[in-house]
Amino acid sequence: MKYRHLGKTGIRVSELSFGSWVTFHNQADVKLAQNMMAAAYDEGVNFFDNAEVYAGGKSEQVMGDALKKLKWRRGSYLVSTKFFWGLHDGINEKNTLNRKRLIEGINGSLERLQLDYVDLIYCHRPDATTPIEETVWAMHNIIEWGKAMYWGTSEWSAAEITQAIEIAERHHLHKPVVEQPQYNMFERKRMEGEYARFYKDYNYGSTIWSPLASGLLSGKYQKGIPADSRGALKGYDWLKDSLTNKEKLAKVAALEPIAQELGCKLSQLALAWCLKNPFVSTVITGASRVEQVTENMKASEVVDKITPEIMEKIDVIFGVKKDEDDD
Repeated sequence: MKYRHLGKTGIRVSELSFGSWVTFHNQADVKLAQNMMAAAYDEGVNFFDNAEVYAGGKSEQVMGDALKKLKWRRGSYLVSTKFFWGLHDGINEKNTLNRKRLIEGINGSLERLQLDYVDLIYCHRPDATTPIEETVWAMHNIIEWGKAMYWGTSEWSAAEITQAIEIAERHHLHKPVVEQPQYNMFERKRMEGEYARFYKDYNYGSTIWSPLASGLLSGKYQKGIPADSRGALKGYDWLKDSLTNKEKLAKVAALEPIAQELGCKLSQLALAWCLKNPFVSTVITGASRVEQVTENMKASEVVDKITPEIMEKIDVIFGVKKDEDDD
């Protein structure tokens, strides 16, 4: 496993990490979560991603119970969580980044995770109704209290992140250091467009989610939606249109010869492709079986095999035209 600095912070994260979205509680109980986390840890993974909203807080509970059983040295791993949507419908408790919600949020997450602190907290989405200055101060205070080490953003615009950084610098507060955007072969416009110059100028970190486009890039949906896949889960009906899109499935099929040429699986090719982006700090992987964890980790061995020529072939498949002036 290789490690990359989280932006310009002093900590390093494994280039492949492990996340709990969709799977923990919905597909994985504590025992399975423990086994999958152990398999990832044994492969060198040191970053485990979560969020209070995942499975209505139960994802954090599962991870907390698993960590308690694993008894790892706390300094040997990193845990993150995120706040925005909330767990209740109260007027000040959902879809917000107000100070009250953020402080209550971190206290609840630490209780469910059974940890004294988390390493990274995110503002899970931007909040147009709360002044960014209020959010920056709250995140700063949470770090000062020792309940988190760093903070970041998820799916914020470059302009919003820049504003948060400038406010923090003006008041000598802890600045956001990392963004968690969606990034995969289908979803690349923001990462390779809006964020590109921003990452270069600020050396901002990135912990990307959905590198396999909810499993589409693994090839598992080529013949329909398997009964044991996330596409068949209750509450994830919104994924079906994408997972059964003929145009997208055709592009996935066109990747198969490239994966065969490199001697890897489609999923490993897709994960390795993400790691080719120099602004990616870590790629968050997910799994519902231990075997998937082990399989995903082998993507690290594929990265160096992806030459500029291979990258160009992939761009052609996805109809991406690179600007000759891009740098």
